[in-house]
Amino acid sequence: MSQLPNQSTEGPVPTSADVARVAGVSRATVSYVLNDNSAVRISEPTRRRVREAATELGYVPHAAARSLRAGHTRTVVLPTVDVPSGPLHHRFVHDLETGLRRLDYTAVQYGSTGLDADEAARAWAELRPVAVVAPGTIALTPRGISVLRRSGAKAVITLGPRPVAGAHALIMDQQEVGGSAVGHLLRRGRRRIGVVMPEEDGLGPTAEPRLAGARQVARGRGAHIEPLPLRYEEESAARLASAWPALGLDAVFAYNDEYAMLLMRALQDVGVEVPHDTAVVGADDLMLGRLLRPRLSTVRMEPATARPLADLVDRLVRHPKGAPEHHDLLRVDVVHRESS
Repeated sequence: MSQLPNQSTEGPVPTSADVARVAGVSRATVSYVLNDNSAVRISEPTRRRVREAATELGYVPHAAARSLRAGHTRTVVLPTVDVPSGPLHHRFVHDLETGLRRLDYTAVQYGSTGLDADEAARAWAELRPVAVVAPGTIALTPRGISVLRRSGAKAVITLGPRPVAGAHALIMDQQEVGGSAVGHLLRRGRRRIGVVMPEEDGLGPTAEPRLAGARQVARGRGAHIEPLPLRYEEESAARLASAWPALGLDAVFAYNDEYAMLLMRALQDVGVEVPHDTAVVGADDLMLGRLLRPRLSTVRMEPATARPLADLVDRLVRHPKGAPEHHDLLRVDVVHRESS
């Protein structure tokens, strides 16, 4: 059974002077050790003694004071938005947070709902982050990027379908998702293809490029692409399914697996056979899609970068004066199952 240090939960907050006294070193040495300053040579026994003293006293460095000295924190802000996100995004955030922790950064998810781009940038800047990884749903402006840089951010990075001038970019080309799905359907002999366009707020920046990719692949192939507005509701799916015979479609790319499952059930309820009458393809490769009957064909998306993303963020922080970099983040392939 582990035990906490034998100390009171009340009383004065321990300081670096207390750590220095217990460890028998100067306050400067405490600062060098706890801030991992490699510019000063300190023996490993001394480093260990300082860390043990800090643990014994329950000393925690004052982040605000540290940021005042350095002009920034070790904080990387990961803004969040109030829109549905798929498994690739969750994996991206998890891997990035884990990697940043390994490199002694603190990842902070910041709710940005209701803020426009410049308001969001000012709110993030108040935290004095060393870096920001902004989602593509918040259209950063040159003014917002300037505010972040003046506040001490050494790297401003966008995550989305296209780069933003003045910032580094992790590009997730959603056109490839729609193009891959429609290319698969064309190879299966389908020529009249619907593309689901979610009506939920915030999904347009992903859905529109997927539609554009679908149209680009279909162009010149004798294929017709029909956008299909759909809310993520059973009633909306039922209305669309009831109109299916009039649409004359023999396939549908349903934006993602969740919309595909919703629509496929509605089609089956009105007697449309999948895939005989209409082939269905989703995206994200969710486990639930494999449990359906027929099993759902899908576009699988994976990170395309060989190195951990946290290492990239760290390099951009350590070399802040370089030109903006663009990195393709998405690799896609179609998983063919029974629904197509």
